Amino acid sequence: MSSNTPVNTEPIKITSTTTKICKPFTIEVMVFAPASGFKIEVLIEKTCTPTADPIWKIVFDLYKKQQGGTAFDQLVHVSFKGGTPVEQKGIEATAANGINAKQADALVNEVGPAVLQLKDASTLPPEELASVKKEIVSGSSRVATFALESDGN
Repeated sequence: MSSNTPVNTEPIKITSTTTKICKPFTIEVMVFAPASGFKIEVLIEKTCTPTADPIWKIVFDLYKKQQGGTAFDQLVHVSFKGGTPVEQKGIEATAANGINAKQADALVNEVGPAVLQLKDASTLPPEELASVKKEIVSGSSRVATFALESDGN
């Protein structure tokens, strides 16, 4: 008696039904005043690629207080996407753990003053604008990597 089943064919096929899932979100992790009449909101943002890989960002929104009121107008939106795996991991850790003391220090003393300079971005000479952007990238990278230090100091 001969069999019609081809050789090397399994009688059952098992297919994984698990797929990568990436759920985008934004979380506010800090608000501070870099100067009188201004505030910066610091957010961690998770976006997703079409293949469901996460992309982590630190976002800085600069606001100026309206004259004669308590409301603020947004002036600038700055988004730093960690370019290295370490930066990405640090930003992700910040979303999970919040801001540590070393990160807060870098935000207030390095990144904040640089973001504040962007209030006049439309009138800055190109080389000065490029220099400010470089400061923000450098400071943001430090903020991201400080999240991975075990003692936070």
